[in-house]
Amino acid sequence: MKKLISIVLLFSFISFAFAQNATVKGVVKFSGEAPKPRLISMKADRQCDAIHGGKQVQAEDVVVNQNGTLKWVFVYVKEGVKGKYNPPSEPVVLDQQGCWYHPHVFGIMVGQKLEVRNSDPLLHNIHATPKKNKPFNIGQPVKGMKSYHTFDTPEIMVPFKCDVHPWMSAYAGVLDHPFYSVTNDKGEFEIKNLPPGTYTIEAWHERLGTQTQTVTVKAGEVKTIEFTFERKK
Repeated sequence: MKKLISIVLLFSFISFAFAQNATVKGVVKFSGEAPKPRLISMKADRQCDAIHGGKQVQAEDVVVNQNGTLKWVFVYVKEGVKGKYNPPSEPVVLDQQGCWYHPHVFGIMVGQKLEVRNSDPLLHNIHATPKKNKPFNIGQPVKGMKSYHTFDTPEIMVPFKCDVHPWMSAYAGVLDHPFYSVTNDKGEFEIKNLPPGTYTIEAWHERLGTQTQTVTVKAGEVKTIEFTFERKK
């Protein structure tokens, strides 16, 4: 009975603690005329080309959604986080499927496992080129192969490429805390469980640069913000 009461009290405390935390959410908008989608041909590799039926694939460097927002923007807390946070036990998965990286942009914590998968029946070469962390270059010649890596230092952002297929690219935001998000096909992002405080929020886009905002959140508050990027001339 005492053990049951202790468990109930523990869960009550955890629920109360999370209820005191805040959320920052919003959208990232694109201003001006959207650029024409950049199309990529995979004819240099017959297997890749065959996977897509000979059709070109739309690049993901600048994706303007139908509602005028941007996809693949990394939004994270740049300043203001206090304390230490342990990385999740589950890995972040970077998959290679259709001669393409999935996802194109993602976040991961320092010390958290990155699982790189090859879902294609052909050779891929995963080449990460960080500036603060140790670079790595892994070959995966067989479908179903998995490789693992961890990052030791926060870094915004870590580029990935495939030396076999030069059109493949991805980016990882490496942080020592869990307060980050990536915009979806509606341009939305959401950063949950922020302790009350004042934070600098940065939005990073691989072609359009970065923007920051300072926000102050109270216990249990949900604050909505917006970023707007313009096409560089």
